[in-house]
Amino acid sequence: MYNPKFIITNKILKNIGIIEASREVIDHAPLLPYYEKQFRKDALIRTVHYGTHIEGNELNLDQAEKVLAGQDVVARDRDIQEVINYRKAIEFISEIRIKDEGLRINEETIRKLHKITVNKILPSEKCGEYRKTQVVVKNNQTGQVSFRPPEASTIPSQIKDLLVFIESSRNQDIHPVLKSGIVHYELVRIHPFLDGNGRVARALSTLILFLEGYDIRKFFSLEEYFDSKASEYYDALQSVEKTGGDLTKWLEYFTEGLAIELSKIKEKVERISVDGKLRERLGGKPLLLTERQLGIIEYIQKVGFLQNQAFEELFPMVSEDTILNELKVLLQTGIIKKQGVTKGAKYVMK
Repeated sequence: MYNPKFIITNKILKNIGIIEASREVIDHAPLLPYYEKQFRKDALIRTVHYGTHIEGNELNLDQAEKVLAGQDVVARDRDIQEVINYRKAIEFISEIRIKDEGLRINEETIRKLHKITVNKILPSEKCGEYRKTQVVVKNNQTGQVSFRPPEASTIPSQIKDLLVFIESSRNQDIHPVLKSGIVHYELVRIHPFLDGNGRVARALSTLILFLEGYDIRKFFSLEEYFDSKASEYYDALQSVEKTGGDLTKWLEYFTEGLAIELSKIKEKVERISVDGKLRERLGGKPLLLTERQLGIIEYIQKVGFLQNQAFEELFPMVSEDTILNELKVLLQTGIIKKQGVTKGAKYVMK
């Protein structure tokens, strides 16, 4: 049975503390539906782009976003296909919990993730199938051999041990973030497939977080952190083998990444969240706002205020009376307030 070796250092404790504090704010922030959608869209784009870029995909962030939007991009077919596939892989793990709260991770989950990740990249007979040959893993940045994965013949038993670790009640006391990091490393180490192992490992570790109650509204992306300093990512992974299988340095790196990412999101959420008191006044009910009302709030939060003379710029071809009616609803619910009584009056967030 797989038994990971690591120490809970002060650095890991500090990172977990930041993660928990950020998670609490993000999970309970009374965000407007518009921002909820935007945060998830942004996280998906960053996850897909940086999750493929770290392995050599040549698309830039703008090109990846266009591919995800179904727009044509002049680039290598493989690069485009990798982005499309990884989006489907992330959508796959995002839907698992919705479809079946009781679903647990099994071998088919890993194989399915791989099939999606390398669709139309590897021959169909190698999609979802364990490698039959010995391979070496190279640092994509330097070309140097990072490590030599275990013999192909040992893959089925090692994957079985990893799944036992994931599902064992003995390991339920391991913090979900640490568990996610351990699974990430172990799948990279086993390297069960000919290609796509890094993407499968990152997606699987994210799935661990989702199933353990750390989906954090699906606002986050660890991939950007990994790709921003790819050499540190590979160094952290290699540190385990260099220290005789000790995962401590890798878990320090991994938890720091999530702490940094969630801290950034927490700051964004705090800047644009609707006042928590408003949510209380509404009895915790969701805010059923129109697209125009959401547009008004976004404009006020960007500019600081809205005046009548900006109506035409904000909503071309919409009558002033219609916009005033939208404002009336926002005033009545206490989301905004009016300063002044003439045409020069300003509408600001309350």
